[in-house]
Amino acid sequence: MNTEPDLSLTSRRKLLTRAAAFIGTGALIQRAAAEEMDMKSMSAGHDMSKMHASGSVKMTANTKAAVSTGKTEPLHPEGITYRPVITPNGKTLPWKMVDGVKVYHLIAEPVTHEFAPGLVAECWGYNGRVHGPTIEAVEGDKVRIYVTNKLEAPTTVHWHGVLLPSGMDGVGGVSQKAIQPDETFKYEFTLKQHGTLMYHSHHDEMTQMQLGMMGLFIIHPKNPEINPPDRDYAFMLSEWKIEVGARRPDPNEMTDMNVFTFNGRCFPATEAMVAKTGEKIRIRIGNLSTMSHHAIHMHGYYFKVVATDGGQIPEAGQWPETTVHMPTGSTRTIELVADAPGDWVVHCHMLHHVMTQMGHQFGNIIGIDTAGINKKIRKLIPGYMAMGETGMGDMGDMGMPVPANSLPMVGGQGKYDYITMGGMFTMLKVRDSLPADGTDPGWYECPPGSQAGIAPDTDLKRDGITL
Repeated sequence: MNTEPDLSLTSRRKLLTRAAAFIGTGALIQRAAAEEMDMKSMSAGHDMSKMHASGSVKMTANTKAAVSTGKTEPLHPEGITYRPVITPNGKTLPWKMVDGVKVYHLIAEPVTHEFAPGLVAECWGYNGRVHGPTIEAVEGDKVRIYVTNKLEAPTTVHWHGVLLPSGMDGVGGVSQKAIQPDETFKYEFTLKQHGTLMYHSHHDEMTQMQLGMMGLFIIHPKNPEINPPDRDYAFMLSEWKIEVGARRPDPNEMTDMNVFTFNGRCFPATEAMVAKTGEKIRIRIGNLSTMSHHAIHMHGYYFKVVATDGGQIPEAGQWPETTVHMPTGSTRTIELVADAPGDWVVHCHMLHHVMTQMGHQFGNIIGIDTAGINKKIRKLIPGYMAMGETGMGDMGDMGMPVPANSLPMVGGQGKYDYITMGGMFTMLKVRDSLPADGTDPGWYECPPGSQAGIAPDTDLKRDGITL
């Protein structure tokens, strides 16, 4: 498969971006063939544990019940209950019990991944997914994780932040030999902590992690929580460089990333979080971006930062925020009570991180009359229209085509207008009641008198506003 940019498209883009930027549209398509993990390679003769999907749309009956009724699930052999984590746009890795050990199977392999409709790339991931499925376990569990390498290159898996023996740390050349193609390695250790942790390749890290080889590792506390959340969400932040028209992310890029994702998706393909009014919400965030930290900001609420990848923060040390800073290589856990119904935006406040395949090689033409430029360039390119004289806000809904396998620089259609943010952007949708299956409730209907709109002349006159 050709993984290089289409040079004709790239050349044309360079010409056009001297004055403006390309646009486009998108929607999520999940690779159906990667939805289920093949468990046949695991030992036969043992019953599978209860399993659940971790997306907010596709759930088993057990998980739907846990989400919609507030009940926890007995997903531990000792009867310990916990709230299953929901990984929007993602999935939880299945496991089974073998002689008191929780057994998992990760498969490192090439993955054809769709970031949003219109942008598909050849990545590397685990179990047919980018990012890999969320591993979920309980403090005190003995876990056995088989890792099969179906890549063309050697690899390893590092359990980021997990306390374990040195020989299980997964660093190629330091704690183990690299896993060669078609080999299967066994990692086995007892979980000594709880919290939001991660896993990723630790062999040729720049290449393998930047192609998508990472995932979340959630360890629930052995002792029941006093005030557990009603919904427990988890996100992995990452960034990519994908040239327009290319079919392969560029792992050699160091600074100029142009695709920013929650759980491997960029808006408008990101699944929204949902909650019922009054529920306690936990949001776990991990950042394995190559170079960038992120400032994840939530509208409509303040929250408390309750944990890092180093452990729980004592209640006296927790602090209120509306933005949580996410250094690369770290996790943060935030909690809030969803007491304000509405559609509340959650996004990175580093402004280029809510743009997609942003070009910055063209000149600043804000405020310039481009009528003459259009006329001249149309002699060479029929139908050409310079863009950017009023900013980038209209780049997504002008109806102009974009090069193959690329996305618009900004957002997607909203309820009232085009949303001029994309990339690392999602929403928390809080409602007094939700669909029975816990799916997305659609757009919020603002109660009368509670929405901004055009000011009536009578109000302007009453308040002495002169236009």
